[in-house]
Amino acid sequence: MFLLVLSVVLVLVVGGCVCVVRAVRGGPRWVRGVARAILAAGEPLRSSRSSGRSGSGDDGSGGDD
Repeated sequence: MFLLVLSVVLVLVVGGCVCVVRAVRGGPRWVRGVARAILAAGEPLRSSRSSGRSGSGDDGSGGDD
């Protein structure tokens, strides 16, 4: 069951990537709509990653060991 769910998620992710690439190249209207929805859904993730960065200069390399 887990493998089936994982396969469906993988197919959706790959399909979304294909839609974004086709939309960049001027695909049909429904492809541009799907790509717009995917990019809009990813915007909160991108903004949270950029606002979560601190200006401390710590690159996380763990040099204190």
